[in-house]
Amino acid sequence: MPMPYNFVMPSQLGSGVGRSDFASTQWSMVLAAKGDGASIAMADLCAAYWRPLYAYVRRCGRSVEDAQDLTQSFFSRVLEKDYLQHVDPALGKFRAFLLASLKNFLTNEWRRERASKRGGAAHIVSIDDMTRAEDHYAAGLAMSQTPERVYERNWALALLERTTARLAREFAAAGKSRVFDALKPYLTGDRDARYSQVAVELGMSEVTVRVSVHRMRGRFRDLLQLEVAQTLPGAGDSRDVEEELRYLLTAL
Repeated sequence: MPMPYNFVMPSQLGSGVGRSDFASTQWSMVLAAKGDGASIAMADLCAAYWRPLYAYVRRCGRSVEDAQDLTQSFFSRVLEKDYLQHVDPALGKFRAFLLASLKNFLTNEWRRERASKRGGAAHIVSIDDMTRAEDHYAAGLAMSQTPERVYERNWALALLERTTARLAREFAAAGKSRVFDALKPYLTGDRDARYSQVAVELGMSEVTVRVSVHRMRGRFRDLLQLEVAQTLPGAGDSRDVEEELRYLLTAL
């Protein structure tokens, strides 16, 4: 399939974000979950990474209902059983850590967890989010793909969506939501670009629209770098981000 956001290529990385910007990683949230901020940190983690984990469970052959229960139970188990007490960011990428933890959960504990939680568990992720996760899974399913590849593809898509949402919030904070909505389609490239039409809609010159699209793409690229960096161990540098992004693009 064509790669979405095809302007974001590994060769373009490294100039917009420096090492100091990578200090606060997703691992910080994991470590925070050891202390008083556990509930908030875990809620954020669930919202961010529900879909790829759910997709993995589904591709392993579980039904929709079982996959929902198991993914919910996995996050509950991580919090309740203090799985995070011995987490070390030096162990590797956050993406790999979560998948390894899920595999261990499915292998050793899913039957007991399902029996005790089914029907009575508090929903960490909303029913709407669970439904959307299944819709995404069904739409992108390739039966020849391994569960690991399905997981990685959904992880990459989640990163792109989180980056888009973050960019949308920046535009909204600047009072430019209308501009973002009009220019968002151009994040994917210049094919069938109709800048003159958008210029009329926004009351801008065509040149201004083109410049705005260029700047929006640059900002998206910077935010995507940061999103990827947040899933890497330690204070990763641009080379680490380039390698991870290159790998994730192959999963799309």
